[in-house]
Amino acid sequence: MRRGRPTKSKIRQNICEILFVVKEAYAYQIYKIYKNVFASCTMRSIYYHLKKGLTLNEFIIKKVEKENGDYSWGTVAEKTYYGLGEKATPTLNERVKKYIDEIKKETKVS
Repeated sequence: MRRGRPTKSKIRQNICEILFVVKEAYAYQIYKIYKNVFASCTMRSIYYHLKKGLTLNEFIIKKVEKENGDYSWGTVAEKTYYGLGEKATPTLNERVKKYIDEIKKETKVS
């Protein structure tokens, strides 16, 4: 038996399902969707699994954008957008698709 953490992770698989539906998102967007669809998880855990997924080629960095604004830490926020990598194995999760469809309907109505 190998030592250390197993390479498979339910959290990382759920992130994969989210990215399969939305195509690309930054970490906080992924966290908000995850929190509403699956069991509660910390933001730190999302960041850990995104970083681990990058090393396993499950995720890729699509783009990095700097956004100006009035934040508690300064005037600029850097957003890293993630997408699915070549080793990702998504299966269409109906809960994720249903939630994203509801969000799209709400934003079109507003």
